Amino acid sequence: MKTIQELNADYTQRVVIETENMEWETSEAEGVMRRRLERLKGNPEPVTTIVRYMPGSSFSPHKHANGEEILVLEGTFSDNHGDYQAGSYLRNPAGTNHTPYSQEGCTIFVKLQQFQAGDTQQINIQTQTQDWLPGLAEGLTVMPLHEYRSEHVALVKWEPNTTFQLHRHFSGEEIFVLEGTFEDEFGRYPQGTWLRNPHNSAHTPFTKEGCIILVKVGHLME
Repeated sequence: MKTIQELNADYTQRVVIETENMEWETSEAEGVMRRRLERLKGNPEPVTTIVRYMPGSSFSPHKHANGEEILVLEGTFSDNHGDYQAGSYLRNPAGTNHTPYSQEGCTIFVKLQQFQAGDTQQINIQTQTQDWLPGLAEGLTVMPLHEYRSEHVALVKWEPNTTFQLHRHFSGEEIFVLEGTFEDEFGRYPQGTWLRNPHNSAHTPFTKEGCIILVKVGHLME
């Protein structure tokens, strides 16, 4: 039996990773590399990674035992069901299967084996063509992507010099900075930064230059 090497598995701890400073690691598929952000013990194993497909590379056919969530960051990601350009947000629920590849090359943000029981919605949203909705504060607009029970996923666009009020995260918050620089009283987070704020944590976020972030909340309670 293989030994699971856990990574950032303690959900009570805050995690901040500037992913663009990480080295790319090889995977079991030739031409497919990854930057692993978290990995937990489980059957199946919950994993969060950034994956890069070199042009013409592919991954073997596989089934999602507990779901797969993808945001295409660069290039065009493909599988036997279609092609997904940069900006595509995908959710493949438990029991689905596919054979992923990329003809031109691509980079994707991936969360594997982390769907809540009963979350069976298949999603394919091209965020670059969706409308932004008014946010909860001046200077904020939001693009809802998914909602199930306590879990909410959205893109949030911050105009320069925008500040949001102090607030607390019941059941946690996870952020991936897609453009610009996101900030709070604890630090500055440039493009490519992945943050995980634990249950009951609090902060006052803001941005000076403006940013776009992928946000997931309500999913980190033990």
